[in-house]
Amino acid sequence: MNAPTLAEITRIFARIGLMSFGGPAAQIAVMHRELVEDRPWLTEDQFLRALSFCMLLPGPEAMQLCTYAGWRLKGVTGGLIAGLLFVLPGAAVMLALALAYATWGTLPTIEAIFLGIKATVVIVVLQALAKLAKKTLHQRDRWVIATLSFIALYGFAAPFPAVIGLAAAYGALTASGTTEPAPRPKAAATLRATLTWGVLWAAPIAAAWATGAQTLTQIGLFFSKLAVVTFGGAYAVLAYMTQEVVTRHGWLTTAQMMDGLGLAETTPGPLILVTEFVGFLAGFGAGGVGLALAATAMTLWVTFVPCFLWIFAAAPHVEWLTTRPRLKGALSAITAAVVGVIANLSLWFALHVFFAEVTKARAPLAAAFPIPASLDLTALVLAALAAVLLVPFKRPLLLTLALMGGAGWLAGVLTI
Repeated sequence: MNAPTLAEITRIFARIGLMSFGGPAAQIAVMHRELVEDRPWLTEDQFLRALSFCMLLPGPEAMQLCTYAGWRLKGVTGGLIAGLLFVLPGAAVMLALALAYATWGTLPTIEAIFLGIKATVVIVVLQALAKLAKKTLHQRDRWVIATLSFIALYGFAAPFPAVIGLAAAYGALTASGTTEPAPRPKAAATLRATLTWGVLWAAPIAAAWATGAQTLTQIGLFFSKLAVVTFGGAYAVLAYMTQEVVTRHGWLTTAQMMDGLGLAETTPGPLILVTEFVGFLAGFGAGGVGLALAATAMTLWVTFVPCFLWIFAAAPHVEWLTTRPRLKGALSAITAAVVGVIANLSLWFALHVFFAEVTKARAPLAAAFPIPASLDLTALVLAALAAVLLVPFKRPLLLTLALMGGAGWLAGVLTI
């Protein structure tokens, strides 16, 4: 295979960024389609190894997988292009929506358009889950790992790191084979990448502190801490973030926090872009639009610069790690657990698209159950239409999203 040019990488990762609706499950599906199925830029094994590795890192795993893919194709330049193009479209949309929300409140027309997009994303996620399971779960124990991971996460709200850690431990303990020859990455290069991106991460916080910008300093420190503890994606850290933002800092109300998550679910890019919404409203409440824009920039910087740090420091070690039998076994088991993780996210997302009200089971269970009377028939019809466009007619995803956004808008007009 000829190495892709920077122009080709820019074009394809821009497509991925524009189509990355629906959270990590859908985003991973889009990347797999673009990078493995439609063009031979990554092999199946390379993609799955990278996905398993990114699941071990704090922060948005889909964004980090995208950055890793770009790095593998074209080094640091490719990683920067891929990572930035994955985040920037959604960040631009979220900024516009946050400004509109702060000015006018809720936006029914936008919500109607995004309902059509979310209904489409449900179908995309189900397709991705079926493909991933088929390509990953080749042994009985891998099916067991995937099933137990789903039950632990969906049924009991088990901590994400614990689920991944147990899967890794099982894979390492049951691994067999011999060590394959592979060059170990140089420690100096890892240290250089760590220092470079660590300094970049800290620079705006230090500048805000030095100039006495108290609100920006608080925002920078808070979201930096969040970037380190965000294992398992935005959903896993939402409760902690809500408590801190609402109770401790008083930047938003609980209702505003949930509105922000709803907007993040319907825009392209990682769900952790909900932090941008929080940062904007925190700045807006403290000093108007000017401070809101500065707070948005600070939030995005300290949320996503750490992702580049993790990838550029750790990515060179992925291939070496996978030549160690026990580490390779651990990553293989994590890949199986990831199927359960994506199944959990898929079901959670589908329930919240098709039902207006969802309740939780009594302790010790934590599973979410829909209230049948709250079924959204409009969303169901839109999903069926999306399935027809994507499966028998095999329409391109970008075209389908555009058509379904229009269908959602029309449905909203007709029901007003």
